[in-house]
Amino acid sequence: MSTPDNNYRIEVKAVAEYVAEQSSPDDDRYVFTYHITITNTGTVAAQLISRHWLITDARGKVEEVRGVGVIGEQPVLAPGQQFSYRSAAAIATPVGTMQGSYQMAAEDGQRFDAEIPPFMLAMPRVLH
Repeated sequence: MSTPDNNYRIEVKAVAEYVAEQSSPDDDRYVFTYHITITNTGTVAAQLISRHWLITDARGKVEEVRGVGVIGEQPVLAPGQQFSYRSAAAIATPVGTMQGSYQMAAEDGQRFDAEIPPFMLAMPRVLH
């Protein structure tokens, strides 16, 4: 028999890229796209209900973002199923981080959070 913790497992992977065409370093505007892949590694289907992001620039300024779903969707993921999407964020420094969580609702009614591990936003050639 599986434990409740194994039933509700969501893995989140993120890859960010700098978008030079939309950025304006002279105006302290650095734009990054990020590609998210969400995988249900648990044993129960779950729906992504909402998101909570913490976007931090190199000066320590934190922007908190909350909203329903992602890119206008609230995907349901069966065990083993993936959902991917792209979005973007702008910060005032050439380096920053993003992290957060997705609020999930399992098909059995259980609600749980899926952690979005911290990932780096970095303009090329800024970090060694």
